[in-house]
Amino acid sequence: MATTKFKGTDVELLGNEVNVGDKAPAVTVVNSDGLGDVVVGGANGKKQLIIVVPSLDTGVCATETRNFNQKVSGLNGVTATIVSLDLPFASGRFCQAEGINDLVVTSDFRNKDFANAYGVLLGGSVLAGVTCRAIFAVNEEGVVTYKEIVPEITEEPNYDAAIAAVS
Repeated sequence: MATTKFKGTDVELLGNEVNVGDKAPAVTVVNSDGLGDVVVGGANGKKQLIIVVPSLDTGVCATETRNFNQKVSGLNGVTATIVSLDLPFASGRFCQAEGINDLVVTSDFRNKDFANAYGVLLGGSVLAGVTCRAIFAVNEEGVVTYKEIVPEITEEPNYDAAIAAVS
């Protein structure tokens, strides 16, 4: 059973654990810009950086999203996608207010299909039902080449390692 921590306390991760070397499940999420379907994971001929955050309405998630928006702006052939369980309307307002335009910002609010397929759904804790903080890099053939489940949800990920994984 995979875990992460929230303020030092272990939190169980629910769903199917995806690891480096596994095929990245192709999952449909909802775009915050127009409520259209977006498929993340799977083989699509491009490198993918899938950035999972609990909620854009928190300081750490907002900072992480702004940082990744800057860091991916010069990458060619890479699709960078934020996945959260925020409602698409809230995500859209955040992106508009913060000038987030180099990331595809999506929501898994409908069925939590992404959270379950990638094993990033938080179990028994005060945050049960939202996603942990995680990063997945997927190559052009749809294979996971990098994974980080951030050990403490309240901390930022390893930006340099994530960017290096898709560079």
